[in-house]
Amino acid sequence: MAQNKTYDVLVAGELNVDLIVNQLQGYPEVGKEILAERMTLTLGSSAAIFACNLSILGAKVAFAGKVGQDSFAGRILADLAEKGVDTSHILSTSTANTGISIALNYREDRAMITYPGAMEELVITDITDEALLQANHLHVSSLFLQKGLKPDIVALYKRAREAGMTTSLDPQWDPAQSWEIDLPVLLPYVDVFLPNMEEFKRITHQPDLRSGIEMVKEHAGIIVVKDGNKGAYAWKEGRLLHQPPFLNKQVVDCIGAGDSFDAGFIKKYTAGRSLEECLEFAALTGALNTTAAGGTTAFSDYGTIRSVAQETFSYAIR
Repeated sequence: MAQNKTYDVLVAGELNVDLIVNQLQGYPEVGKEILAERMTLTLGSSAAIFACNLSILGAKVAFAGKVGQDSFAGRILADLAEKGVDTSHILSTSTANTGISIALNYREDRAMITYPGAMEELVITDITDEALLQANHLHVSSLFLQKGLKPDIVALYKRAREAGMTTSLDPQWDPAQSWEIDLPVLLPYVDVFLPNMEEFKRITHQPDLRSGIEMVKEHAGIIVVKDGNKGAYAWKEGRLLHQPPFLNKQVVDCIGAGDSFDAGFIKKYTAGRSLEECLEFAALTGALNTTAAGGTTAFSDYGTIRSVAQETFSYAIR
């Protein structure tokens, strides 16, 4: 990695707050009301959670995105800055409100309702060459939620390569379930592809991990597939690794666990560590996420991360 850049990672993507309700007394039904025993309003969005937690892990991170002109926008910018993320490349719009996701949390699963708002207005021209040239690595999350950016995603990754960057992508879920990505065209520009298992099968239109890898292997660099409490897999140049999960017996919630996994992997990847170390640390940071509510609460500071890793998972962070 180049050493004369201002930032280790530039994150380009969606910004919203999360309203998380826990301990619900059943499932919602039209015309009926249920109660929740806990509620949290916190920084949301895959890209923002990734950026914050990566910053707390010690990387220098900048963010390129778009928010509305409302109170949620102010909270997002303040929360990012508090975590050490540079917000100078975040734009505001007067034509949409800042996005919000409402998460109905049921232990290790959840139902999500998202109002995209300003995130849909982010377009490729909002991500400047100046921003790309300042960082060593580009990461994009939640591609299917970003209607303005998705049509030009290949062009963005080409620009990143021309700027000397390595790249990663976590596509996330497609609410429309069309799963339209031209993988043979896009993947040659993506160094680390980070879907979860269900997303990977749907994007490749294959029934399992191995057949999906077989379909895209000639175009891919590193494929990393998250599989919840079954662990995670990493493929590179014909070699497939499996990482067992770090099990937390007292899961608070799993909001942002995949994003925290991504942060752990990219932290080690951008430091030039082995595929095995990247995958192990990613599994740890994903598990650490489940020890507190929301996507960023468990990543308050590096000292706390080290302590929780040792006490909860008997893992000494090197």
